[in-house]
Amino acid sequence: MKGSSQPAEAKTKTQSMSHRLGMFRMPSAQMRGQGLRNQRIHTHLMEMMLNLKQTIEKNLMYLMTRHLQQDLVLEEQRHSQATSEQEALLGRLMYQLVNLLQSGAMGGLGLQPSCPSLDVRCDVRGGQWAQSSRQPDWPVHQLSDLEATFVSQHLSSRGMDISALYHSSFQDYNIYQRDKYHEDKNTMGYINLGLSENKLCLDLMTERLSQSDMNYIEDDLLQYPDWRGQPFLREEVARFLTYYCKVPDQLDPENVVVLNGCSSVFSTLAMVLCDPGEAFLIPAPSYGGFAFSACLYSKVELILVHLDSEVTDANLHPFQLTVDKMEQALLEARLTGKKVRGLILINPQNPLGDVYSRDSLQEYLEFAKKYHLHVIIDEIYMLSVFDEFITFHSVLSMESLPDPNRTHVIWGTSKDFGISGFRFGVLYTHNREVASAVSSFGYLHGISGIAQHKLCRLLQDREWIDKVYLPTYRSRLQIAHGYMTKKLEALGIPFLNRGSGLYIWMNLKMYLDPCTFEEELLLHRRFLDNKLILSRGRTYMCKEPGWFRITFADKPLLLKQAMHRFYQVLSEQKQDLIMKQLENAQRE
Repeated sequence: MKGSSQPAEAKTKTQSMSHRLGMFRMPSAQMRGQGLRNQRIHTHLMEMMLNLKQTIEKNLMYLMTRHLQQDLVLEEQRHSQATSEQEALLGRLMYQLVNLLQSGAMGGLGLQPSCPSLDVRCDVRGGQWAQSSRQPDWPVHQLSDLEATFVSQHLSSRGMDISALYHSSFQDYNIYQRDKYHEDKNTMGYINLGLSENKLCLDLMTERLSQSDMNYIEDDLLQYPDWRGQPFLREEVARFLTYYCKVPDQLDPENVVVLNGCSSVFSTLAMVLCDPGEAFLIPAPSYGGFAFSACLYSKVELILVHLDSEVTDANLHPFQLTVDKMEQALLEARLTGKKVRGLILINPQNPLGDVYSRDSLQEYLEFAKKYHLHVIIDEIYMLSVFDEFITFHSVLSMESLPDPNRTHVIWGTSKDFGISGFRFGVLYTHNREVASAVSSFGYLHGISGIAQHKLCRLLQDREWIDKVYLPTYRSRLQIAHGYMTKKLEALGIPFLNRGSGLYIWMNLKMYLDPCTFEEELLLHRRFLDNKLILSRGRTYMCKEPGWFRITFADKPLLLKQAMHRFYQVLSEQKQDLIMKQLENAQRE
């Protein structure tokens, strides 16, 4: 699979927090060997118990001396505040201890699971995922009433669920935000190649956004906007998508809704299409942010359509999506009484990079129509196809959609234009009821009028996009992708070579012994210890341990530094595996 081409069908500051539980550091050296991991857990337990003991002693001492206070009224006020602070601290320590004991029993890691596996009154289900999630490699943790009491005296159960979901999902991202790599100011900071962020053309984008036509302000831009998005922006979005998606007929601005990011669009779609506890089908591996977004507001479950990396007669290329697989997952879900309302697709796919052919899209949409499913298709990478032999086909380009009222397209500028900070996402749907319902969330998720003006001017500038931006962007994508793939080939690392997107899906199974999700997490933590952030396969709901996604859409100097750290980690990992094998041989 190393360097495998696109299927013929498509041809087409210094403070390290990566290794912490609560407030305790896990040095890199402690990641070596099962014995050292057990020692680390023992140390953590002792430190936590000591903190807990000291906190309890202070609280008891305070209570014993309370009667000596002269001013009972003033003392009572102080007592109330002090007791609240002590209880909060005690609660946090107890909750950390419970988490450590639970996770220690599941592998001695003391680490929160990533978003798809965190069961906080939402669910990720399907086939082997649901079965494996009960095994040690798939720790699933739900807050009990007792634990919830320890977490907070102020949050509701829902608030605690959301807080736990957020902290488990964005732990690495928050670490990165506090200690970012900078080539001049912070060379020892974290390099984040786990985040799919396009930094290849910041120079072009900065220059374009600085031009005089962008600096325009009128009264209407300073007032509350149309919750669907300003009419001038929706009109331009309709023209833009008509042109770049090669739509046969002009798209209707009344079918456009604009919100602050594609995740907001997806989350609100889930909210208006499903009731709590209902579900969407989604091929896996797939973008893990859907699990977070589906759970956050709507409590919608994801039924996984597991894709296999092995090529067989029925699986013509790695991780191939077929109607048979979707049908099997759907029928299994219905047998359990689950109501499936829709299918989620990403094209080009994240993290695989596959670009669906027109025939494949037709088959997927026909399948959805057969079972009365909505189709949410995310085309956020549509302009990020850089292989000249691959053609992207938007569902909007199809002459006749099988079920137009149940087909909903998402797009935004975060990936293709590298301006994720603008927080701009678009929904295009022929279903006016759906558009109207999603529009209501503009009240909470709207975009500033000034940002909408700048976005409109950017999308209008077709000449600059076609003659300056896109040729440069795709050329830089090709160069960065070529650099990264050569490095992976030199290491003998298999990967999918797809020619689209900002990332590469690579197989690091050879560095796991045994090949389990626990070992995948340990390797992930070892990367973090060396200030390199990658995305591991489990966050994409992949059923096979050992897969990682690495982003390459960044400056050459940063990529060079990142690959140096990458080499260092894998070299250490390889040495540890050799030592482990020798130790096992000696025991035998």
